[in-house]
Amino acid sequence: MSRAYRAGESVEDYCRVCKTDRMHVVVVVDGEKRPIRVVCGYCDSEHNFRGGPRIGQEDRPAPRSDSPAARAERTVREPLPVVSERERVGPAMSVQSSGNEMDLEMLLRRIIREETGITAAAPAEKWRNGSLVLRPGNPQLQERVWPIETFFQKIVMLRNRLRTLEQQVNAAELPADVKVKLQGYISGCYGSLTSFNVLFADEEDQFHGSSSD
Repeated sequence: MSRAYRAGESVEDYCRVCKTDRMHVVVVVDGEKRPIRVVCGYCDSEHNFRGGPRIGQEDRPAPRSDSPAARAERTVREPLPVVSERERVGPAMSVQSSGNEMDLEMLLRRIIREETGITAAAPAEKWRNGSLVLRPGNPQLQERVWPIETFFQKIVMLRNRLRTLEQQVNAAELPADVKVKLQGYISGCYGSLTSFNVLFADEEDQFHGSSSD
C-alpha cells in the first residue's frame, strides 16, 4: 500500500464479520500514514486493518509493483456494493420445524439488524458508480472527488447510530420531560438529514423528521 491515509478516509479491506470485502473508514494510522484500525462501513465492526481486499486475489498472481497492471489497480478500483442484493431483496423468512431450506445466516443477520436498528440500505440505482465532486469557487484550487457509494456508507452509518441512540433514550430511565427533550433533538437531527433521502433506493430507509421540520 503506497498512498498515505488519514483518519476518516475510506479504504477497502476484508471484513471478517461480513466475510467479504467492504469499504471501511480509517480510525487510526501509523507514523507512515498506513491504516492500523478501521471500521466496516456495512456492519460497523472495528478491527485491525488486514491489508486490503482479498476476494479475487487468491486465484491470480499479484502484479509486479512497477507494472502497468499494478499501477492501474492502485488508481482505479470500483467501490463494492453497500449491501448485497441477496440480503436487500430476499423474501421474508420464518422459522419452521421442517424448513431445511432456510438460510439461517440471513435470518440471524435480519434479526440482529432489526433489534439494533442497523438495517441494510442500498443507494438508488441512478447514483450507483457515480461520483461526489466538491469543486472550490477558486479555479486554482483542486477539486475533490469521492465515489458516491463511499459517501452513502457514511450517511447510513450516521443513520444507524441515530437509531441506536433513539432506542437507548427510549429505554433509559429518565424524567419524562428530559426524555421528551432528547427525543425532540433526535427528531430534529433526522429532519436536518432529509436532504440525503434522494440517495436511498427504498423510502423506508430514508430519514423522517418531525412534522415541523
